[in-house]
Amino acid sequence: MIITLLMSVSLFADTNSGKQIDINGIVLDEQRKPIDYATVGLFKVSDSSLVKTAMTTPEGKFNFSNVASGSYYIKINMMGYQIYKGKSFLVGEAVLTLPDILLKSDSKTLNTVSVTTVKPLLERKADKMVMNVENSSVAVGSSALEVLQRAPGVTVDQNDRISMQGKQGVLIMLDGKQTYMSQADVANLLRNMQSSEIETIELITNPSSKYDASGNSGIINIKTKRSKNGGANGSFVAGTAYGKNLRGNTGLNLNYRNKGVNVFGSYNFNKGARSNVIDIDRIANATATDPETYFSQKGDDEREFENSNFKVGADFFLNKNNTIGVLATGYLNSGIEKANTLTKIGKSFAQLDSALSTVNDQGSNYRNFAYNLNYKSVLDTTGQELSADVDYSRYNGKERSDLVNELRFPDGSLVKPIGRLRNISPSTIDIKAVKVDYTLPINKTTKFEAGVKSSWVETDNDLRAEEYRVNTWQNDTRRSNRFVYDENVNAVYSNFNKQFKNTNVQLGLRMEQTTSKGNLITTNDVVERSYWDFFPTVYVQQTLSKNHQVGASYGRRIDRPSYDALNPFIYYLDEFTYNKGNPFLKPQYTDNYEVNYTLMQRYFLNLSYSVTSDAITQVILPREDGKALFQTNENLQTQTVLSANLTVPVKVKKWWTMSNNLNVFHMAFETPALQGQALKTGQTSYQFRMQNNFIIMDGLTAEINANYESPLVYGTLDLEEKAFVDFGISKSILKKKGSLKFAVSDVFDTNRTRLKSAYPGLSYNLYQKNETQLFRLNFTYRFGKNEIKPARRRSTGTEAEQGRMKN
Repeated sequence: MIITLLMSVSLFADTNSGKQIDINGIVLDEQRKPIDYATVGLFKVSDSSLVKTAMTTPEGKFNFSNVASGSYYIKINMMGYQIYKGKSFLVGEAVLTLPDILLKSDSKTLNTVSVTTVKPLLERKADKMVMNVENSSVAVGSSALEVLQRAPGVTVDQNDRISMQGKQGVLIMLDGKQTYMSQADVANLLRNMQSSEIETIELITNPSSKYDASGNSGIINIKTKRSKNGGANGSFVAGTAYGKNLRGNTGLNLNYRNKGVNVFGSYNFNKGARSNVIDIDRIANATATDPETYFSQKGDDEREFENSNFKVGADFFLNKNNTIGVLATGYLNSGIEKANTLTKIGKSFAQLDSALSTVNDQGSNYRNFAYNLNYKSVLDTTGQELSADVDYSRYNGKERSDLVNELRFPDGSLVKPIGRLRNISPSTIDIKAVKVDYTLPINKTTKFEAGVKSSWVETDNDLRAEEYRVNTWQNDTRRSNRFVYDENVNAVYSNFNKQFKNTNVQLGLRMEQTTSKGNLITTNDVVERSYWDFFPTVYVQQTLSKNHQVGASYGRRIDRPSYDALNPFIYYLDEFTYNKGNPFLKPQYTDNYEVNYTLMQRYFLNLSYSVTSDAITQVILPREDGKALFQTNENLQTQTVLSANLTVPVKVKKWWTMSNNLNVFHMAFETPALQGQALKTGQTSYQFRMQNNFIIMDGLTAEINANYESPLVYGTLDLEEKAFVDFGISKSILKKKGSLKFAVSDVFDTNRTRLKSAYPGLSYNLYQKNETQLFRLNFTYRFGKNEIKPARRRSTGTEAEQGRMKN
C-alpha cells in the first residue's frame, strides 16, 4: 500500500514544473498579539482573481506554497477586525517574507455606546465545523454534554447517546485524543466536564485515514483550554445553578512556560443533584391463554452526584526541533440515586387489576486514570516530522442496586410476597496503546504521511446478584454472571496530499486487524472474532473563483460494539422494564459520500449519503411472553442516510449577528428478521438551530439560541418533535480580567422526549423529562502574564478505545 502511494507521489511530483516560490507572513492585532484562524487570500493584481487561500496558525503565521512569479496582493478577513487589503508586491526568484501585517479592530461608537465584535459561535473550515465555546455566555455553567447538544447537527437522546447529522456512532476525542470509553462512559465524562474547561468543539463528518476508522457518523473533537500566556498564569472559575435542585462548580487552571519547559494543570469539581421523570403506557398483546394487558407506569428518580476531574502535564523543549511531553488525566465521581416507579396493571387503562410499586436505591463510584508519554521531532527544515505516543489507561467502576417490588390488589393486599433483589457489579478496563506518525513534505505542494498503531483492551465485569428468600439473601443464578472481553487492534495508514493550482487532492488508506474474545464465564459462552479491514479515503477540493469553492470526499468507517453493549447483564428499572446487553453484536461498516459548496467563504452547503451494513441500533422490544419491555442493541441489516446541511450567517446589525444551521435528512432502516418480524422504517426529518449574538456595550454581550428537532424514526423508535430556547448574558469586569455570566437553559422548560413504537405489533408511549431548565451564574478570573505561545496539544493513542467504556 505504502509503495503504491509512494509511486503516486513521484508521478504527481513530476507534474510540478517551473520556478515556484513560497510566501510567508504573520498577522497581528494592534497590541502586536498573534491573530489565529484569520482567512488570508492571495490575489493576482492583473485581474483580481483569487489564487490561493490560507488560515493563520495560533501563532498568527500563514504560508502560500508553489506561487508562480508575478504581481500579487493580500486580502485578510477576520470577524472583529477591519478587512485588510495590502499593497501589491512582486514574486521573483527567492522565498518572500512579507512585513508584519497589523489588523485594526472593527470597534464602532454608536450613540456613545462602544460596540466590539467577538469571535462567532460557529466557524466553518475546510474539513470541519468549529463551535467556539470559550466566549459563549449561553454555555456558561453547563456541562460539556449540555454544550454538545447545542452544536449544529448534534443531538443527545434521552439515554445520552450522541448523534451527528442524524446518525449515531460518533467518535468522541479530547484534545485530539481518543477516549476509548463506552457510550455511557463518554456521557458520564462529558457530564462531569464543565464548559469553562472547553475552548472549541470540532465537528468532523468525514475524517482522513490518519484518524482511527471508528465512528460511522464522524468525529467530535473537544479542545480544552490551554494557556497562550507566558510566565505563570491561569484562571479561576466558580458557579452555581438551580432548577429543581441546586448545583455548584469550581475550577482552577494553571500554566507556566519558559524557553525550556511548559508545565500545566487543571482541577475541576462539581456537586449537586438532578431529577428525571419517565412515564410509559403500553399494551401487551393477547395470547392463547391471556387477554390484552394494559400497563401504565409512572416513575421519577433523583440522583445526587459529586465529581472531580484533573489534568497535569509538562512539555520539555530539548532543543528547537525536539520535544518530549508527559500527561496525566483522570476523573473520580460518585453518586446515589433513588428511583420510585408505580405501574398500574389491568384489562384497560381505566380498569385496575393490580399495581406494582418499585423502589430502586442505587449507588455508584467511578475512577479513570490515563497516562501519556509523547515525543515529537522536526527532522529537517522542510517540515519532515516524526512523533510517537505511549498510553496507558485504567478504569474502575462499582455499582450497587437494591430493588424492592410490591405487587398488590386494588384493596392493598399482596398478590405475592414482597420481592427483594440486590446486586453489586464491579468492573475494570485496562487500555494500552502505542502509535507512531511520520510526515514527509516531498516538495512545496506534495506531502506524504504514514503511521502505525496498536491497542490492547481488557475488560472484566462481574455481576453478583442476590435474591431475598426464606429470610436470607441467596445467590440469584438467573442474573449472576461474569463477562470478560479482550480486544487487540493493529493499524497502519498512509496519506498523500497534492496541491495543484486551484485543486487539492488527498488520498488515504488505513488497514486495521482486529482480534476479540468475549467470555461469559459463568455459562462458558465464548464469542471469538478475527478480521482484517481496509478503509480508503478520497478528498478533492476545487477553487472555482474568488467566491466559489466545491469539494467531494469518500470514506469508509467501522464501529465496533461498545463494551457495555456487549455486556449481557440485565439491569432492572422494575420487574416489567429492564436493559440488557448483547454479546453477539457484530461491528458495523459505513460508506460515507460527501459533496460541499462554499459561497463567499461564509455560506456552507454539505450534501452527504451513507450506507451502513449490520447497523448497531438501540431497540426496545417485548419479552417473549409480551409482559415486559427491554432495551438492547441489535444489528439491523442496513441503515441509509441522505442529508443536506446548510449554514447561513447573517449580520443583522452592527451589534447583532446571527448564525442559522439547517440539517435535513432521510434516515431508513431495514432488516428481514427482528424477533421474527421484518422491520422497514424511514422518515425525512430536520433540525434547525438559530444562534443570535448581541453586543450591548463595551464588555457586555448576550446570546439567544433557539433549537428545533422534527419527528424522527430511529430503528424501532418513533420520536416526536422537540424545541427549546437558551439565553445568556456576559459582562467583563475587573479591567477585563474577570467575567460574570448569567444564563438560562431551556427557558420555557420544553425540552423533553416523547416516543412510541415503530416495531410491528408493539404498542407503547414513552415520556421522559430531565431537569433541563436551569438558572446559572458563573464568575471567571484570569491572572498572570500574557506573552507566550500556546502549549502543545497531544493526540494520544487511546482515544478510540476509551470512547467505548461503560459507567
